[in-house]
Amino acid sequence: MLLHRRRVLSGLIAAPAVLSLGSRTALAANTLKISHQFPGGTIDQGDFRDRLCRVFAKKVEEATKGDLKFEIYPNSSLMKTNAQFSAMRKGALDMSFYPFPYAGGEIHACNLGLMPCLVTSYEQGTKWKNADIGKALNKIMEDKGIKMISWVWQAGGAASRGKPIASPEDVKGLKIRGGSREMDLMFAAAGAQVSTVLSNEIYIAMQTGSLDAAVTSSTSLISFRLEELSKSLTTARKGSFWFMLEPLMMSKAIFDALPAAQQKAIVDVGVELEAWGMAESQKDDAEVAKVYAAKGVQVADFTDADLAAWRKVSEDSAWKDFAAKSTESAELLKMARAIG
Repeated sequence: MLLHRRRVLSGLIAAPAVLSLGSRTALAANTLKISHQFPGGTIDQGDFRDRLCRVFAKKVEEATKGDLKFEIYPNSSLMKTNAQFSAMRKGALDMSFYPFPYAGGEIHACNLGLMPCLVTSYEQGTKWKNADIGKALNKIMEDKGIKMISWVWQAGGAASRGKPIASPEDVKGLKIRGGSREMDLMFAAAGAQVSTVLSNEIYIAMQTGSLDAAVTSSTSLISFRLEELSKSLTTARKGSFWFMLEPLMMSKAIFDALPAAQQKAIVDVGVELEAWGMAESQKDDAEVAKVYAAKGVQVADFTDADLAAWRKVSEDSAWKDFAAKSTESAELLKMARAIG
């Protein structure tokens, strides 16, 4: 059945206009694969991003009365992290909970998903989906073969093997991981040496000394056990320069080949889980401070003055660089900046 489905989808991708009733019937009872890079757990315990995938799978299976089933592959166990986005575009992977800016090398607009100091609160990020910027990003993604299912924003903080990272002066000379091209541009402008390791590679990089510090989501700061290697933590409890769009995505070729009722179930459950994802993100912003403090790590927060200084650096580096890429990029940044 799986081999047959892939052959059907290959035909759909090559000739999308030729979609017969027989093809839809062949896709009516499927097991879809969801891949992500985060630690696995259960539907009730563990990294909330893995749990979101499991809750999504359960709810869609119930809504479709078992016509759609799912297999969850955590820890990039199905395929490497960076391969997941291209695989979805080609119809070779069904779904992924995927950091939006990781796709910035293929689709420049995705770099907006972790533009430092652009989104400064969950409420602001939540407004994107239904605003002009969200509509524009949805169109860009669908044109490139990706269907956005759940929009989830995460705040992030900084784990350091030395002193806390709060102001731009604190990163001078440090080897730091920012999590996106734009974050790296901001850190480089502040005098840091940047590293492009993925979030699931931070632990070994800090352990070996190839990283002095790393900025990532509160959830990843917990899940990847960076408190074991850190002397200080700067949390996102009172604001952060790091808010990332990390959505549940689906191959549009796979989505389009499903019956309308199954498509509706996927979309409805995806929307339903957005509020849950935000609540879990916010819980982890508070929980990370407790986890690190319990290990004797110094815990600090960003001040308004810190964030204002970072915004100035970001505007002069990352924002300027993004907008200069094309007229479309400049317009997208303008749309995003309009969301208060």
